[in-house]
Amino acid sequence: MSIHSRFKTAAACLLGPLLIGLAANQAVAAESLKVGYLPVTGQAKFFVAKEYGLFEKEGLDVELIEFQNSADGLNALVSGKLDLAPFGTTAPLAHLAKGTKIRIIGGVMGGDVALVAKPEKAGELSKIANFKGKKVATIRLSTGDAVLRGVLKDAGLDWKTDLELFELKNPAAVIEAVKSGQVDAGVVWGPHDLRAEDQGLKIISRSTDLQPGHPCCRILAMDDKVKNKAATLEKFIRAVLLAQKYGVEHPKETVAAIAKYVKLDPALLARAYASPNLDQSSDPNTQGVRHFAGVMVESGFVDKAPDLKTGIFTPIYERALARLAQENPNDPFWKTLQDEFKQKN
Repeated sequence: MSIHSRFKTAAACLLGPLLIGLAANQAVAAESLKVGYLPVTGQAKFFVAKEYGLFEKEGLDVELIEFQNSADGLNALVSGKLDLAPFGTTAPLAHLAKGTKIRIIGGVMGGDVALVAKPEKAGELSKIANFKGKKVATIRLSTGDAVLRGVLKDAGLDWKTDLELFELKNPAAVIEAVKSGQVDAGVVWGPHDLRAEDQGLKIISRSTDLQPGHPCCRILAMDDKVKNKAATLEKFIRAVLLAQKYGVEHPKETVAAIAKYVKLDPALLARAYASPNLDQSSDPNTQGVRHFAGVMVESGFVDKAPDLKTGIFTPIYERALARLAQENPNDPFWKTLQDEFKQKN
């Protein structure tokens, strides 16, 4: 064998494994997703999926980006800064009513919103009709914001003229406004309802009493992502569903994951995560969203009904759930979620 031939053979021996390794790495390269989140216990499944490798297991490299409210998060999604946005029901429906091509592909949570006031005002404000002439703090385009305006309408009050609504940035600002007496009552979400109580305020009503079974944060994507990245979105939903199951089976570890993203006392987070007012379902809940949209229209929150025929897209969730059920035929958890899907959609 010539010196040249020996060199080629040696080079092949050295480079062969390296090239094979590079090809393998390219074949399994994780798909990147930028996903918004709110620092609340209700979004625990995203923290679990990130911290315990469930996104990674599905071949996803997920970057979680914090927002303080749904309005800012939805603006980031619409402007292309996010691939997915798990934010409240109100904001996406308001965007859909304006023709924005947002798609609801799954759920995050339901309920977990409360009206709070000082103890000396709590008795009077336990009746929604007594909100006439009052000052109320809410969070712009939050789920609780729309629930409140709906029940005001039901009580015969016009939220535009019969009281003053102040749209604040986040629950902490609402709590401070109530404590300082700048407003008579405020709308907050968990775990800030418990924080409000710990700071001397009183819960006067819960959103699930005012609008039973209402959905809250939904998993949202723009129409082009749904059309062009359906397989990737299905992997994301799989990870979310696996995280939901993990949360049921491992509450202590779940609270530890939450604490990395919600900078509050872990004992408070544990109480909030265990709250009976928090629904952790990942189901799209078409029926609940349609009812919620109706409340928004009737209360004058939006000028026209959002287009939900295209605005709610359930096949991605349905496929992800069906495959998990098929892979785990003896696990009743997935069958229960399939039954829930049939009931709600």
